[in-house]
Amino acid sequence: MTAQPANDKELVLDRLIDAPRDKVYRCWTDPELVTKWFAPAPWTTPRADLDVRPGGSCTVTMADPDGNEYPNPGIYLEVVPNEKLVFTDAFSAGWEPTDRAFFTCELTFADEGGKTRYIARAKHWTVEAKEEHEKMGFHEGWGICTDQLEALAKTL
Repeated sequence: MTAQPANDKELVLDRLIDAPRDKVYRCWTDPELVTKWFAPAPWTTPRADLDVRPGGSCTVTMADPDGNEYPNPGIYLEVVPNEKLVFTDAFSAGWEPTDRAFFTCELTFADEGGKTRYIARAKHWTVEAKEEHEKMGFHEGWGICTDQLEALAKTL
């Protein structure tokens, strides 16, 4: 089964990860683990500040190969341990609006025979933002990150 976009503003990545869902979820919620897989190599993730609860803030900082850093602030909207995470970049800590709301991410983690059905839905505010995310390499970049996530989750 492959999840499909719900509309023309959504991008979807649907993968069966060869690791239990509690470990895959932990890779998304433990700051030390996030720094090991979040950015597609050769990019890195020098920092992840996570307050994993509804209304909690998160800032994951990615760095390009030259060391230029790109912080990505957001707020968790929904947290269901080992099942679902929803966060948006529309707000940062203290519910402060960000300069540009780009998308809301909905992640689901479902047990599938000891493996994890992992679905990432990138829900954009506009079709143009979705197209921009595609051009940035959503499918390739999120695919690489998911490979890195799976490799790490298998070691936990």
